[in-house]
Amino acid sequence: MQIPVAIRLADKNDAATIAAISRKTFYDTFAGQNTPENMQQFMTEQFTEPALMAEVGAEGNIFLVAFMEGEMVGYARLREVPNPPELGDAPALELARIYALQETIGKGVGKALMQQCIDLCREKGKKILWLGVWEHNLRAIGFYTQWGFKQFGSHDFVLGSDVQTDWLMKKEI
Repeated sequence: MQIPVAIRLADKNDAATIAAISRKTFYDTFAGQNTPENMQQFMTEQFTEPALMAEVGAEGNIFLVAFMEGEMVGYARLREVPNPPELGDAPALELARIYALQETIGKGVGKALMQQCIDLCREKGKKILWLGVWEHNLRAIGFYTQWGFKQFGSHDFVLGSDVQTDWLMKKEI
């Protein structure tokens, strides 16, 4: 039997746990494919606990948090930001992050978060949900493709001193 996943909007009280999940999930996902030096630089300069905590409650950010058996196991961060040029002025939201702890992958956390993101997009009258994903993160690309996202462009993402390519993907809502 699958454990149910509960989703709610986050508030400032969730910031420390969101930051901890962010750092753990990012490291677990990408450390094996990047140099220790680049990971260390990114984690200590850009992906710091204070910086991540400051995002929660900041203007233009919407955080959805996922719980299993009362424990936070993942979250999604949506942002109201200017669109990439390829999207023009279409009403859109960016899905900046959708993270689930490694031990919960395949247990419905990502699915529940994604459905809530899509529902929120509709509620806000948005027509497009878009995101950036590392071109080598095949598991994530597969997940997004299953949800109907299609690549529409790319942009650079700097991890430490390594300039990487993120695919831009979108879903029509």
